Amino acid sequence: MEVIIRPNEDAASLLVARIIARELRARPQLVLGLATGRTMERVYGHLVRMHRDEGLDFSLCRTFNLDEYIGLAPDDPRSYRHYMNHHLFDRVNIDRRNTHLPNGLAADLGAECRHYEDLIRDCGGIDLQLLGIGRSGHIGFNEPLSALRSRTRDKALTPETIAQNAPMFGGDAASVPRRAMTMGVGTILESGRCLVLATGLEKAAIVAQAVEGPITSSITASALQLHPRCTVVVDEAAATGLKGTDYYRWIFENEPEWAEFRR
Repeated sequence: MEVIIRPNEDAASLLVARIIARELRARPQLVLGLATGRTMERVYGHLVRMHRDEGLDFSLCRTFNLDEYIGLAPDDPRSYRHYMNHHLFDRVNIDRRNTHLPNGLAADLGAECRHYEDLIRDCGGIDLQLLGIGRSGHIGFNEPLSALRSRTRDKALTPETIAQNAPMFGGDAASVPRRAMTMGVGTILESGRCLVLATGLEKAAIVAQAVEGPITSSITASALQLHPRCTVVVDEAAATGLKGTDYYRWIFENEPEWAEFRR
C-alpha cells in the first residue's frame, strides 16, 4: 500500500483524477470501478474538464459502480445511477451501455447480485477501482463485520452510514433507504488496482486505522492492506492521524512512478 499526502482536498482530488486519466489514456478499454459521494464529486469534475479541454476519451471504457440503494429507480435523483449520470456520464463521451450499476429495483436481489458478478467477470475483471472510506471504515456498503471474502450482495446499512448519507436526501435520515446492494470486499480485492481518496479531518482517525492498524472485518477498508497495488490519496487534514507521514512523503518525492505528478 502506498499513501500520498496532498496539501488540500482539491489537490488530492486532482491527483486521483490524473491517475485515472493516465490509466485511461494508456488503456482506452479500461474497466473502471467507480464510487459515489461528496468526496468523489471533485474527481469527476476534474475528469469532465480533462475530457473537455484535453480530449480525454471515455468512448471505449466500461464502468462498474460499487453500489446502489435498494428501492430507488434509476431516474430517482437520489439514486447512484442518477448521481453518476449527473456528475460524469452525461458530461463525457462514454457509451451508456457500458456503464453498470446494480439494479436496486430487481425482483430477485440474489439473482441480480450474481448477475453483477458475472458481468464483471465477463469484462475480464475491474482494472482500476476508485474507492472512498466511510466514517465507520466501510468501502462500498461493506459495513463493519462484512466478510473479507464477500461478493456482491444486499446489505443493511448502519445508523452511522444512514446519518452520513442523509445530506443527499435533503438532510432527512428517515428518507435514506435502509438497504443497498454492494460489491463485496472480495470483489473489490480482485481489482487490478485500488485507488482510495479520503479528505477532511473527520476521516483522519478511520484512515489511520485502515492504513496502519490491524486487518479486521470491523474496518473493512483495512482489507486493502492485502491488495498488491493499492494507492491511498489523502489531504493534510485526513493525514493527521498517520504515524508514517515522513516516509509517505519521501516515497512520493522519490519513486519514479510519481515523477509526472510532482510537476
